[in-house]
Amino acid sequence: MAKTYLEIVKYMVESKFNIDGVVDKPDIIGAVFGQTEGLLGSELDLRELQKNGKIGRIEIEVSQSSNKSFGKLHLPASLDRIETCILAAAIESVDRVGPYEAKFIIDKIEDTRSEKRRKVLTRAKELLKILMNTEIPDSKEISEVVQSELRVSEISAYGPEHLPAGPEVGKSDELIIVEGRADVLTLLRNDMANAIAVGGAASNVPKSIINLSREKETTIFVDGDRGGDLIIRSLLNVAEVDFVAKAPDGKEVEDLTRKEIIKAMRSRIPVDQYLNVRPSQQTTVPHTRTQQPPPRREQEHGPAPMPFHQPTQSQQPSPQQHVQEPDSHEPGIGSLEDSPDDIPVIERDSGIEDTRTQADEAKPALESMMLSQLSNGLDELAGTLRSRLYDNTGNMIKEIPIRELLVTVQETDNVYGIVLDGVITQRLLELAQTKHVKAIYGVKANQLNKRYTNMVLYAKETGKL
Repeated sequence: MAKTYLEIVKYMVESKFNIDGVVDKPDIIGAVFGQTEGLLGSELDLRELQKNGKIGRIEIEVSQSSNKSFGKLHLPASLDRIETCILAAAIESVDRVGPYEAKFIIDKIEDTRSEKRRKVLTRAKELLKILMNTEIPDSKEISEVVQSELRVSEISAYGPEHLPAGPEVGKSDELIIVEGRADVLTLLRNDMANAIAVGGAASNVPKSIINLSREKETTIFVDGDRGGDLIIRSLLNVAEVDFVAKAPDGKEVEDLTRKEIIKAMRSRIPVDQYLNVRPSQQTTVPHTRTQQPPPRREQEHGPAPMPFHQPTQSQQPSPQQHVQEPDSHEPGIGSLEDSPDDIPVIERDSGIEDTRTQADEAKPALESMMLSQLSNGLDELAGTLRSRLYDNTGNMIKEIPIRELLVTVQETDNVYGIVLDGVITQRLLELAQTKHVKAIYGVKANQLNKRYTNMVLYAKETGKL
């Protein structure tokens, strides 16, 4: 379109025309000026408006076909909207061009400022993006960016499998096993540099992780969903795991805040306790033992099990006395029938008989009232997954969740007896020995590789150990 010679074009009037004859552009322009002259008065006369700079030069696009002419007329105007519309209506009143009949129809009146506004808005957005990308961040943002980049650069590839791992995996005495690289990065950002990822290979645990778990105190830290449980199951089959930690239900490790990570790690539980708490998802170690059917009662219609009576100095169990086998489906305890290898069954061999005999010999040093108090405490804790510490007067020192038992025993002095609604583990036994504990009462007992002649051990399912 040609130059309009207007400083400001507010509106553009666009009209279509059809003429019953062959004409040129000057003919059309002359007809528009001539037939509108004096029609609207001097204030809206096209010639006067053009002289005063209120309208620009009229532009014509014309084509001829079959002895007819047709095309478009463009009239730029800097008038207000009302005057522009009146002027557009005047153009439609032109009905002849030369000797030929003509018809003009206004197609549209465009506000040119709207288009400018759109262009301004689009360009403003582009400039804002450029500004945000090139703006110098404040000191805090710089520190966070540098620290984040440094931690990302510290993630290494461990072992022949090139597993994502923190820089302290090879040096630290503790190991945290997570699912993927994003989990390692999340822990690294929260100052935990001893994490390693299984790399999504839950069904085929890397050899490097198996070897590390044998050398270090190992914690599994997984998402709070079904996939996390499957990873725990796969790892427990082949690796030596000490603790289990999980993200809150429905959350992933990589999405946790620092507070949630610390809380989850503090709430981790020993693997033995995890197996006892989740009987429906217990994990077996298939390559170490063959599965055996659960112990059965002597006879289906035989005598009922004798009720438990705490032995006194005048009533001691005979070393040859057969202890009644427990019911594998007792409420609150994992089913031995469903997963017989979860909790190793203590064999009735000669070594155990010797241990029982030694415990009986040490029994005169224990007060009957104390043992009765521990037995009653074990019954009261049934199904709670909690534990209690007692002093030598039979008074309860404190009651805590089982997951806090080891730490609490370590920090507490003058503990006479421990009662727990869970499994007596080797680690608990060794700690109790160092704290001079005299008796431990629990629901089950793992296979213990040491014998303690100065301590009474009792498991509800198997009787006195």
